[in-house]
Amino acid sequence: MARPQVVRTVADLRTLVAGWRAEGLRVGLVPTMGALHAGHVSLVETARRSADRVIVSIFVNPTQFAPNEDFAKYPRTFQYDLDVLSEVGTEAVYAPEVPTMYPPGAATTVSLTGPATAGLEDVSRPFHFPGVATIVAKLLIQAGPDVAVFGEKDFQQLAVIRRMAADLDLPVEIIGGATVRDADGLALSSRNRYLSAEERTTAPVLHRTMLGVAKALGDGLSPAEALAEGRAAITAAGFDLDYLELRAADDLGDPRPGVPWRLLVAARLGATRLIDNIAV
Repeated sequence: MARPQVVRTVADLRTLVAGWRAEGLRVGLVPTMGALHAGHVSLVETARRSADRVIVSIFVNPTQFAPNEDFAKYPRTFQYDLDVLSEVGTEAVYAPEVPTMYPPGAATTVSLTGPATAGLEDVSRPFHFPGVATIVAKLLIQAGPDVAVFGEKDFQQLAVIRRMAADLDLPVEIIGGATVRDADGLALSSRNRYLSAEERTTAPVLHRTMLGVAKALGDGLSPAEALAEGRAAITAAGFDLDYLELRAADDLGDPRPGVPWRLLVAARLGATRLIDNIAV
């Protein structure tokens, strides 16, 4: 397949999208930070099912990293990413520079409550969701897609973006893409490359433990008991556990009848922080 057209400026992006609109075509956007893997490919394929033309944005967003996080060492593999997107069929890559997204004097950000303050990722990463929401809002406004696809692996992020798009009346459908896993159950992530060989062997314990908790709940064990068992198993495997929580899938509040539940986990293994979630 042809390599995607690379677009660097907002004006060029809007000109491209306007041309597609003039042809009556639907546009899909898949925001990424690059370092693409099979999980990202699945998001592009999901977008393709709902759109005639697909844009993948590649931008490592500095505002969602805390001072102690890995912005500088976050993997940047742009030429490889273009090769991947050429194979899957992507019409355009939007790859702006930092001054394009945050010009001198930029002073506006998105303020959040709701799912962004659910006591999960926001506890250990207080800078994260305001940065994510601001950059995603900008991307949606700049590209004006009909649909935008975000992975369910970052489930709290997906909930935040859905709430933000609804609250700001952004005319876009937010679609969640199913988590893609290795054969042993580990959710694909750009950060998995930081795991040592021994840590990579241990990492699937997270998913296996969540499946065990879900089964225990289905067998009638109380949420408090099932979560306590799951937390103990994760800690015993050598993880530094941030949370293992059961929440309502819509707003990430406490579980309640009539609303699907989601089990969410975050834990550090060595220097690598892993997150995952499953439906319950």
